Order: sequence, then C-alpha cells, then structure tokens
Amino acid sequence: MFSKSKINDPAPKPTMGDDKPKPAAPAAPMSRAPGSDVPSAAPKPKPAPSTLSSDLMIKGNLKTTGDLQIEGMVDGDIRAHLLTVGEGATVKGEIVADDVVVNGRIIGRVRGLKVRLTSTARVEGDIIHKTIAIESGAHFEGSVQRQDDPLNSATSKPVPKGAPKPAAKPAASE
Repeated sequence: MFSKSKINDPAPKPTMGDDKPKPAAPAAPMSRAPGSDVPSAAPKPKPAPSTLSSDLMIKGNLKTTGDLQIEGMVDGDIRAHLLTVGEGATVKGEIVADDVVVNGRIIGRVRGLKVRLTSTARVEGDIIHKTIAIESGAHFEGSVQRQDDPLNSATSKPVPKGAPKPAAKPAASE
C-alpha cells in the first residue's frame, strides 16, 4: 500500500548475492597548515593586479593588500603589497608598499622594503627602503634612507638598542 521513499536512505543496501560493501570514492587530498592539525583548503591562486588605466585620474587615497598597477594619475596616498607605477603615470602623495617599481613620476615620499627606479623613473621626494635599485637614466631628487622596517610610519628615527638615553635635565632650584 505505502512504500518508504529511498530519498532519505543514507546509502544503498546490498542486494542478495552482493556480500561485499563497495568502497567509497577517495576523498580529495587536503593539506595541513604548517604547525596545525587542522586541514586547510588548497592555497588560492594569486589574483591579478588591479590596474588604473591611463585615462583615469583619482583624487583620494588607495589601500589594498594586493598588487596595484597605475597607468593614470593619482593625487593621494597609496598603500599596497606590490605597486607598479607605469611609464606615463603620475602619483602625488606618499607610497607605502612591500615592493615598489617606478617607471613613471612620483611626487612624494616612498616607503618600501624593495624599491626599484627604472631608467624612465622621475621621483621628487624621499625614499625610505630596505633595499633599493636605481637604473642608469632615472631622475631622483630627494634623500635616500635605509631602514630595517621602512613600512613603519613613525617619522622619528629609532634609537638603536643599547644606546644611552638622553639624560634628564636637572630641575632648577631657587
């Protein structure tokens, strides 16, 4: 009269003469995060860099954890992982990035772990870096300072460890 639907059955039951259960399909391998017992999904592919085309002019700050390619004009500060300033591009503002490749023009401070000025670069401002490369033909006007942590936004010069602290001024007594 009424029959039970097979939709809710968890797995097909073996039929007569089928003594062995069928093996389950192998699961996709999962990697484990270093130092963790929790499986993690496979790493995501790196996304393509965001590109600001040559006909684009932006007034305002830009911030990304990814890569950024600028071909137009930006009037504002930029923070990125890898910043490439195209040959026809102009940036007016401070740049903070792990890697900076300058083919165009920058007016402002550049802070980067690795900074590279190509032969077509035009930079007016200070560069604070961990490593720097300046190709022959690049125009640079400003100062260059090496720091172990150039991405730190503190403008004061860090005091080396073990250096004596300035003596406190004695209180005037009358």
